[in-house]
Amino acid sequence: MDYTTISFEREGPIGIITLNRPDALNAINFTMRDEFRHCLKERIEDLDTRVLVLTGAGRGFSAGLDIGDPEIMSPKDGYTPKSAFENQRLYSDFILFMRQAPQPIIGAINGVAVGAGFSLAMACDVRLGVPKTRFQAAYINLGFGGADMGASWLLPRAVGTANAARYLLTGDFMNAPEALRIGFLQAILEPENLMDEAMAMARNMAGKSPLGLRVTKEALDRNTGGMSLEDAIRLEDRNQALTIMQIVMGK
Repeated sequence: MDYTTISFEREGPIGIITLNRPDALNAINFTMRDEFRHCLKERIEDLDTRVLVLTGAGRGFSAGLDIGDPEIMSPKDGYTPKSAFENQRLYSDFILFMRQAPQPIIGAINGVAVGAGFSLAMACDVRLGVPKTRFQAAYINLGFGGADMGASWLLPRAVGTANAARYLLTGDFMNAPEALRIGFLQAILEPENLMDEAMAMARNMAGKSPLGLRVTKEALDRNTGGMSLEDAIRLEDRNQALTIMQIVMGK
């Protein structure tokens, strides 16, 4: 498939996925949504690719859902509870596909990661940033539930429940030094070194047993206890559909 809003390249056993709408800070429109879903679903069966690196083109990682796109915000047939829930799942399934993919995913977070972009960063196994990297769970600032696209499952596992609550309940920005301090980022690098470090880490991982990589990723997901990621996402999908309808109906 030829992509227009993302790119996928291979360097040996390493696959590089780039969100590629730099003029829109890589905000996710319907085309990017569908292309990213397609790319991730292919990776689930792609055993030749051992490690993935996910990054953004231009000066940011992803500004999240493209709320400036009228096709997204004001569809011609409007929203119903059913359509809101079904549309929400087309986005939240990104996260399941990222965790179901056998490849460890290294996030090269080259700038702002907001809303859905923050959730994509959460779904990576390892995250590297730059000094200007910032994260924001913007959902609650827009009137939606503060946990979206796996955030209530992924973020507490990365930074602890209280740190996760602090950002999911306020919608405040988390800057790079704070993200490093609480364990969300594993390193802060100069922009010119970000992809070099991500690729070096990817080559290190790719040199291990492919089966070892796969079962280690699976064990990390399964052995943290509590609700499954899929259950957490479905609960969030319900909550977001309810809040979407409340906003649309003005109640």
